[in-house]
Amino acid sequence: MNLKHSLTRFGSAAFLAAMAPATVLAQSNPFQRANAELNTVQNQALGTAGAPQNIYTIAGNIINVVLGFLGIVLLGYMIYAGFLWMTSGGEQERAKEARTMIANSIIGLIIIVAAFAISNFVLGSLVNITGSR
Repeated sequence: MNLKHSLTRFGSAAFLAAMAPATVLAQSNPFQRANAELNTVQNQALGTAGAPQNIYTIAGNIINVVLGFLGIVLLGYMIYAGFLWMTSGGEQERAKEARTMIANSIIGLIIIVAAFAISNFVLGSLVNITGSR
């Protein structure tokens, strides 16, 4: 196989690969389909799809959302502490403060994970005991 033949094949394959997404854009209204898919995901995430839920499941969903938000805040706190440590410029006091912040955020992470595990266990047990899902 010579070089010209190889380049022609490669060029044809590259062109077809570049044009393949254009067939996806031939849909009638992609925003309407995306909106329907997002509504489906929202209903599943919030637990509003299917049968009505009991108070324990609703409480579990609320606790999971709050703990997830706390995890995001904790991540921001840890990134901020790492930024302080990196920009301490050799100042021992600022570096020590940043290390303390990182240690506190790790302790907070352990508390959040423990709270998540405990709440899921307790609420799951309550749902199983009451027999409603």
